[in-house]
Amino acid sequence: MFATNAYAMAGGAEQQAGGGMEGIIMLVIMFAIFYLLLIRPQQKRAKQHKELVENLKSGDQVVTAGGLHGKIVAVQDDIITLEIASNVRIKINRPSIVGTKTDQLED
Repeated sequence: MFATNAYAMAGGAEQQAGGGMEGIIMLVIMFAIFYLLLIRPQQKRAKQHKELVENLKSGDQVVTAGGLHGKIVAVQDDIITLEIASNVRIKINRPSIVGTKTDQLED
């Protein structure tokens, strides 16, 4: 009776050692999936937005994060003057531009 119990306990210890390695492999696989589905696309979008903001110039038709559509009339360091109607101009921060009118048509 005792020999059977000792044998069963020894087999359980071997199975737990293998289970620990499977757990680590599963964590690595989950991180790889997380990276491919969430982190990488977000970095790509951030890079595209940075390029868009850096390449803004006067005369571009843009859309802001607040949904305002307008034409850029002046570009300073971090401030853009946007004409949203005839003789109606507002100043906004450069990063609040989310796209150009041509970008909106392509999506």
